Amino acid sequence: MDPKENMGRGKHSYRSRSLILQKIKTMNLKYFLIITAFLFSINGKAQSKAPNYTAFYPGEIWKDTDGNHINAHGGGIMFKDGTYYWYGEHKGKSSLARVGITVYSSDDLYNWKNEGVALSVAKDPDSEITSGSVMERPKVVFNEKTGQYVMWFHLELKGQGYAAARTGVATSDSPTGPFTYLKSYRPNAGEWPKNFKEVWKETPKDGDPKEWWTPKWKKALDEGMFVRRDFEKGQMSRDMTIYIDKDGTAYHITSSEENQTLHISKLTDDYLDFTGEWVRMQPGGQNEAPAVFEKDGYYYMITSGLTGWDPNAARSFRAKSIMGPWEKLGNPAKGEDGDKTFFSQSTFILPVAGKEDTFIFMADRWRPKNHIDGRYIWLPIEWENNKPVIRWKESWSL
Repeated sequence: MDPKENMGRGKHSYRSRSLILQKIKTMNLKYFLIITAFLFSINGKAQSKAPNYTAFYPGEIWKDTDGNHINAHGGGIMFKDGTYYWYGEHKGKSSLARVGITVYSSDDLYNWKNEGVALSVAKDPDSEITSGSVMERPKVVFNEKTGQYVMWFHLELKGQGYAAARTGVATSDSPTGPFTYLKSYRPNAGEWPKNFKEVWKETPKDGDPKEWWTPKWKKALDEGMFVRRDFEKGQMSRDMTIYIDKDGTAYHITSSEENQTLHISKLTDDYLDFTGEWVRMQPGGQNEAPAVFEKDGYYYMITSGLTGWDPNAARSFRAKSIMGPWEKLGNPAKGEDGDKTFFSQSTFILPVAGKEDTFIFMADRWRPKNHIDGRYIWLPIEWENNKPVIRWKESWSL
C-alpha cells in the first residue's frame, strides 16, 4: 500500500474522530442546557407556589395555590358540599371594576385555588356592569328551592362616583360561575319600613333642613327625611351583605340614607327581589360594612363607622329577631389597635362548618394608594359576657 495513502487515511480518520467528538460535546452541551433550563423551570415554579398553609397569618401576603396573592377583596364565603367558595372584588391599582368578581375554592380555609372570574365586567359600554363601574362586597348564597347560586353586590354606575347607590344581582348553575347579571335595584321603591311612624310619611310644612349636621338636620334624619326623599325611586344601597336564616329566608342588609342608617330587607323566596318588608336599623348611627351571624338564639352584627378608606373602631349589636330591635354592645375589637379594628374593616362573619360556635371575623386592610395590595385580616371570634370579642393574633389555626 502506498505510504501516502496510509497517511491520507490517517488524516481522514483523525478528522472524523475530531468531528465526532466535537458533535458529542455540542450535543452534550445542548442537552445540558435543556436539562438545566428544565430544572430551573421546576425550581422557579416551586418557589412561586404558595406554601401548604396550616394556619392563618393576618395581614401577611396570602398566596393561592398558584403562588399569587389572593385577589378577592370585600368578600364573603359560601360553604357547599364540603367546599368553601370565597368571592371577592378583583382589584387593580384603583377601586374601579376592570375584571369583575373572582372566586377561590378550599376544603380547609387555609389553602385556596383560583377558580377564575365568577362574574365578569361587561364588554358592552352601555351595561350597568361595564368596565369602570364599581362592583363591591359580593355575597353568594345557594337557593335550595331553585337550585341556583345567587350573587348580590354593591353597584355604582360608571362615571357616577357613589351617587347611584344600587345593589346588583346575578345567578349561576355552578358555584364557580359564570354568573349571569340580571339587574340592579334601588331597594323597596314605594314601600315604607315596618318601624316607621305614620306621621313621618309627610314632609314637614317648613320642609326638610338643607344644612347638614345641625341638630335640626339630625332630628329630620332620625324621622326619615331620606326615606321620604327616596320613597318613589327606591332606597340607597351601599355596603351590603346577605344573610340566610335557619328557615331559608334571605335578608339583604345594607348601608343606606347617605350611609347614615342601616336597612334590613326580606328577599323573595327565589332570592332575586325584595318583598317590600323592611326595617331601619340605628337611624343616624353611621354604620357600614355589616356582617351578620347567629348564636344561641341571638343575631349578632358587626359594622364599622364612616371614615372612608381609613380604619376606625368596629361596632357590634345583638337582637332576638333579625328585624330588631337591636341592642348596642360596643367595639368587639380588644387590645392594641383595637380602636382601629387592627387597621381593617369588616366584610363577613364565617361560621366554620363542623365546628359548633366557631366563627371567623373576616376583614380587609385597605390600601387605597394601591388597592391590589390590600390584605386580609381573619381572626377568631371569642366571647366575654355573651358578647363577641376579637383580639389580634400574629397567627392562629382552627
